Amino acid sequence: MANEYNITDYSRLNAYRIMWVLVFFDLPTETKTERKYAAKFRKDILADGFAMFQFSIYLRHCSSRENAEVHIKRVKSILPEKGHVGIMCVTDKQFGMMEIYRGHAIIKTPDTVQQLEMF
Repeated sequence: MANEYNITDYSRLNAYRIMWVLVFFDLPTETKTERKYAAKFRKDILADGFAMFQFSIYLRHCSSRENAEVHIKRVKSILPEKGHVGIMCVTDKQFGMMEIYRGHAIIKTPDTVQQLEMF
């Protein structure tokens, strides 16, 4: 009986184990070269599975803290020379408590992404 989990306990543990990685940035775009680097950074994080949340805020669902660390390292490896980039990791529970508004109307927080894991 010691190895049995109550479904409520399992859901609660998952809410703290599943992570969201947020990358927010403000990159210079005054010159053609700066725009090129900003576009490349954006394309690279999109290629790593991030999705645009707002204009310069991107997020990615990760199944665990370890998986989040992999993606954080990837973002760090492609940081542009200039500009400001922030990386923040929050639990699924914290992410689910976010209030999002469009004008005065509250909109639903995005659902947790169902991600197939092969390994």
